[in-house]
Amino acid sequence: MPWSNQNGGGGPWGGGGGNNQGPWGQGPNRPRGGGGKGGPPDLEDIIRRGQDQLRNIIPGGFNGGVAVIVVAIVAVFWLIQCVYTVQPDERGVELRFGKPREEVSMPGLHFHLWPMDSVEIVKVTEQQQNIGGRNNTNSTAGLMLSGDQNIVNVQFSVLYTVNDPKSYLFRLENPAETLQQVSESAMREIVGRRPAQDAFRDNRGPIETEVRNIIQDTMDRYGAGIAINRVTIEDVAPPREVADAFEEVQRADQDKQRLVEEANQYANQKLGQARGDAARIREDAAAYKNRIVKEAEGEAQRFISIYDEYSKAPDVTRQRLFLETMEQVLKGSKKVIIDEKQGIVPYLPLNEIGRPTQKQGG
Repeated sequence: MPWSNQNGGGGPWGGGGGNNQGPWGQGPNRPRGGGGKGGPPDLEDIIRRGQDQLRNIIPGGFNGGVAVIVVAIVAVFWLIQCVYTVQPDERGVELRFGKPREEVSMPGLHFHLWPMDSVEIVKVTEQQQNIGGRNNTNSTAGLMLSGDQNIVNVQFSVLYTVNDPKSYLFRLENPAETLQQVSESAMREIVGRRPAQDAFRDNRGPIETEVRNIIQDTMDRYGAGIAINRVTIEDVAPPREVADAFEEVQRADQDKQRLVEEANQYANQKLGQARGDAARIREDAAAYKNRIVKEAEGEAQRFISIYDEYSKAPDVTRQRLFLETMEQVLKGSKKVIIDEKQGIVPYLPLNEIGRPTQKQGG
């Protein structure tokens, strides 16, 4: 007989089959979260309610809403790709199907039609290109032959700015590499014309100026869109293999320069003394000349005066000149001439005449 007819609907073992209980005295397993009090929530019920709400929100049902979401995501992605920002130290060049446009994007927020349009960003602030040096990966980049057949290792820097972003991007395949090669070639050309000493310390300024002009002219011919601000020689050193010998040569050259300076100083000192002596001798000669000329002029003037007086009274002047001349001639004579008519005074001490007078001691 059927299970429900036993014991009022109970199971075959007398278990309480009523109230939806099983044959072993307990109810059958209900779905979890099936509305029983105190049970956990039903996952399937949650999913079903979420689907119903989604259908109510999305127009056209769930299948049509997926398409709308995809379209919205694509639109947002496209809008993000269409907007780009140019920083203050940058410039942008837009390309439409790979061809650059005439306008250059200035700093700020810009919009272009992606993917038909793309943009290339270029830094326009001053940049530095280092060439040569002992720590450079290319060990031979700075080795150059000078005009006096010396090998020097030159480390220098080229500071430049981009003044034409379109030319910088599209006229040369690799502007930075081209600039490095041109700068190295220009430095080799100028160093090869000059002695090594010019590069070491004497004439770095003219070398830097000439190298900058050559680099600028070459890059302008290439249409690189680069402006060379300056070239700076940072270090010049001999190769490592000959560094010791080169330092010896430098020390010898310094000693030579020191000795030359000392010799020049000594020569200048002697030359100054000789010039002073020559000036003194010239001044003495000029003074002697003036004195002799003045004396001759005085004698001539005196002679003219005497002649004038003689012309007025020849006899008197002749007698005066005779007496003055005799006075000058006989002044130092020790002989005494006595006129016979006058006689001699007996007590006249003739022997004492002409002797120097002795002073009596006090």
